[in-house]
Amino acid sequence: MRIFLTYSNIRKITSPWGNEDTQQLIDILSKYNVTATFFVVGEWVDKYPESVKALSDAGHEVMSHSDTHAHFNSLSSDEIIADLNACGDKIEKVTGTRPTLFRCPYGEYDDHVINAVRSMGVEPIQWDVDSLDWKDLSAADITKRVTSKVQPGSIVLFHNAALHTPEALPGIIEALLQQGYTFVPISQLILPGTCGQEYTIDHTGRQCPA
Repeated sequence: MRIFLTYSNIRKITSPWGNEDTQQLIDILSKYNVTATFFVVGEWVDKYPESVKALSDAGHEVMSHSDTHAHFNSLSSDEIIADLNACGDKIEKVTGTRPTLFRCPYGEYDDHVINAVRSMGVEPIQWDVDSLDWKDLSAADITKRVTSKVQPGSIVLFHNAALHTPEALPGIIEALLQQGYTFVPISQLILPGTCGQEYTIDHTGRQCPA
């Protein structure tokens, strides 16, 4: 049974696009030999290129979460393509690898967003388990929420700079390992034949036969 951990930048009132726990997350994941995928915003890459490189050097996937965290439903196709190219250029400059996956800001998307993203050869990704760590839930509540909702193939959403994620993460990983789950980056989780062919990703974020 495989599941995927995804991390995105999070806006914090006291520390916008925070970076205070990125290395701690890297260390925790390394301890358990877990590889995750981090979706980063271009503005965050500008501010913390050393952390982007540290994520890549640690073996984690660094993918796009847009350049400015705009509401993509309100953008034209040309604006979406320009935004993703801007973020992709920044990530590639730091890591040497251009992102092939994209998570829409706010989880907002419609058909024109999906079509524009896929026209670039990039696959849009959604989650099916939200830790809600960005609401500053306690570590115990985060752990209970994630472990009670995970299913085989789940995509679990966390954020860096969330108050209690580093505290909750070890217990979550240990509990799911004991249940027989393995953790893989999303490029290894999604099945070939996406983009409307053999498989598609439904509105809940789960991959299903087309």
